[in-house]
Amino acid sequence: MGSNSSRIGDLPKNEYLKKLSGTERVSENDPFWNQLLSFSFPAPTSSTELKLLEEATISVCRSLVENNPRTGNLGALIKVFLSRTKELKLSAECQNHIFIWQTHNALFIICCLLKVFISEMSEEELQLHFIYEEKSPGSYSADSEDLLEELLCCLMQLITDIPLLDITYEISVEAISTMVVFLSCQLFHKEVLRQSISHKYLMQGPCLPYTSKLVKTLLYNFIRQEKPPPPGAHVFSQQSDGGGLLYGLASGVATGLWTVFTLGGVGSKAATRPELSSPLANQSLLLLLVLANLTDAPDAPNPYRQAIMSFKNTQDSSPFPSSIPHAFQINFNSLYTALCEQQTSDQATLLLYTLLHQNSNIRTYMLARTDMENLVLPILEILYHVEERNSHHVYMALIILLILTEDDGFNRSIHEVILKNITWYSERVLTEISLGSLLILVVIRTIQYNMTRTRDKYLHTNCLAALANMSAQFRSLHQYAAQRIISLFSLLSKKHNKVLEQATQSLRGSLSSNDVPLPDYAQDLNVIEEVIRMMLEIINSCLTNSLHHNPNLVYALLYKRDLFEQFRTHPSFQDIMQNIDLVITFFSSRLLQAGAELSVERVLEIIKQGVVALPKDRLKKFPELKFKYVEEEQPEEFFIPYVWSLVYNSAVGLYWNPQDIQLFTMDAD
Repeated sequence: MGSNSSRIGDLPKNEYLKKLSGTERVSENDPFWNQLLSFSFPAPTSSTELKLLEEATISVCRSLVENNPRTGNLGALIKVFLSRTKELKLSAECQNHIFIWQTHNALFIICCLLKVFISEMSEEELQLHFIYEEKSPGSYSADSEDLLEELLCCLMQLITDIPLLDITYEISVEAISTMVVFLSCQLFHKEVLRQSISHKYLMQGPCLPYTSKLVKTLLYNFIRQEKPPPPGAHVFSQQSDGGGLLYGLASGVATGLWTVFTLGGVGSKAATRPELSSPLANQSLLLLLVLANLTDAPDAPNPYRQAIMSFKNTQDSSPFPSSIPHAFQINFNSLYTALCEQQTSDQATLLLYTLLHQNSNIRTYMLARTDMENLVLPILEILYHVEERNSHHVYMALIILLILTEDDGFNRSIHEVILKNITWYSERVLTEISLGSLLILVVIRTIQYNMTRTRDKYLHTNCLAALANMSAQFRSLHQYAAQRIISLFSLLSKKHNKVLEQATQSLRGSLSSNDVPLPDYAQDLNVIEEVIRMMLEIINSCLTNSLHHNPNLVYALLYKRDLFEQFRTHPSFQDIMQNIDLVITFFSSRLLQAGAELSVERVLEIIKQGVVALPKDRLKKFPELKFKYVEEEQPEEFFIPYVWSLVYNSAVGLYWNPQDIQLFTMDAD
């Protein structure tokens, strides 16, 4: 590096990097730093090249790991960066491109070094590298200056206080990336970290007052989706002598360092993927999710989670209770719009889940919206394309629906929203359908996919819970939605008969042979009967509460009435079958009286007339079906590996060697 443009392959031989990582101590006031920070090189343009950058600099990093306890050069570099950040805001206002560019380069080097340090040593060893006594090089003490906390606070200040301009965009992204790297020690532990030095710094001391401001800034970065300025937007002309401080900027930064922020990653990441439209928004969202999922300190809850749980709408003028720390306000309309538009990514869906589940202000606001289709349709599309999504993304989308269906107002309103021409639904042309009927179709399709492919019991349970929550408010079901409800029951019935037959044959086999272990068909039968009962309860709930609104469901029920015959006397279903059997018998009788060869229209007309005549008191009342989403115990065991897998797969300009990762396996979703 230095004032001459470099190629990645030249980095291990670079004289400035050798001096930084060597045995000679470099004072923070040495002119060397200006030379080191005036670098540029053609930035990586693929995950392969990101890996090459890591490999090219690993020897330099390891040399610094070895020599830094004696030289303190890492601390000197950090002090150079810290001193520059004090003038960064003024430099942005004065359009001092060179100063900002060099400050960015200092942070870029710090981030690269930190990534290697964190992956190769414990946090305690890392902390020692941030503590250096000039009077006695190589010795450490508890009273020595600790630059780690100061650097973290400085990064938080930079992210929250520096105005976002063309010339500050890349250093803002780099500051967020460096905070992600600071917290990346979790990647190198199989177990969830419950105590960590970096966590401690972020949750107490001088960093703590920045909590709400940081969360608010990261949210607004996500909302605004600011694109990076075009390459060359702020590049100076090269000096005529081809040297000096400007050389690196003119020759390399526009075509080089800028593009490092539009890169993918490696390992399980795709080799090539579309550039992110807003690296700043992407990186901000990932850091926000990491912070929100830090484990609580032994003596205090996670302040970032507290901030996410309690922020309010800018239009809400009511005072915050004194008991709520880290409170702030944000524009809910802008946040809602961004969430609706960004649901193609795992991390945006996880943010939506987090806000709906943890922030009652957001949940109330969203449920009161009159354009809920803008939020629900992207979630349904995730579930519809289940084959293309990882299991965690599908699970989050489903839990979001479950949370929404806990609200009766939502369950009523979705049947009042009429949609036209749903192009992504390919099984059947849907020229006009209610949002409620479409939701039912997609959830049933997810259940059927799960039955034939993944066979995840929790996915089944949550799908059925969402349908059950909606069932009492089913209104004017589309004929195709009504058909699919009964078709799902038909599929379950066939599966029940098949498992029952296998269990019977297995029992006969066990009588003739005691040597061969037999499959546990009793457990399979128990599971399938639980699902069948749930489906019968959903149908019963609709018939009991909204029979007169759903002639298409009655029609589908009558068309497939034979399916229900075997369950009338079954001890597991006898009680719930009473109402269904009553409806089938009542309407079958009326159709019989009307004669043979009835058209579909005539049958529906008879059903609508019969609904009025059916005595409601003859339908047995059952407890209302209501299921509430409850997070499992120790949710961090699920969410922390999930969030870090998103960071690993989605963070721009960051690479971790997949062989070093301990938290999750590379071939997992």
